[in-house]
Order: sequence, then C-alpha cells, then structure tokens
Amino acid sequence: MNEPNNGAAKRLYRIRNGRVVAGVAAGLAAYFGVDPTLVRLAFALLTVFGGLGALLYLVAWVIIPDEVDGTSIADNMINKRRS
Repeated sequence: MNEPNNGAAKRLYRIRNGRVVAGVAAGLAAYFGVDPTLVRLAFALLTVFGGLGALLYLVAWVIIPDEVDGTSIADNMINKRRS
C-alpha cells in the first residue's frame, strides 16, 4: 500500500479499490498510511459516542475528491449550478 512518493505531492482521494461505502475510510487510510479498518473503527466509535462520526463521514464524502475523476460531490454540484 505504501508506494514511493517520487517527489509528487501526497493527495487525499476517495479510493475505489477496497471501498466499503464511499471510499472515505480507505482514502484516509492510504493518505495517512494506516489500516482502513482502524479508520472505519474510529468513525464507528465517534458515531456511537456522540454521533459525530456519521456527520464527519458525510462531510468527507462530499468534499474529498474521487480518485478516478479527481472531483468531489461538492465540485460537481457547484459546476452543475454554473451550467
């Protein structure tokens, strides 16, 4: 999973390979170099203890770009309104 950076800036994306729901946890895990299960567990714990995890996950889903097209749901909504 950890690939050499080759001088390129590290980018955060919603990952398609290994995604369970929207790729947010897999993308965060790849970005920070941790196991996706730990990120999913953190979201679950934050949801159970205060409800913040679900909200954070939804916000991340909207603002983190997809790895394939490089655009986020928010970008798509803004561009659709401009058209």
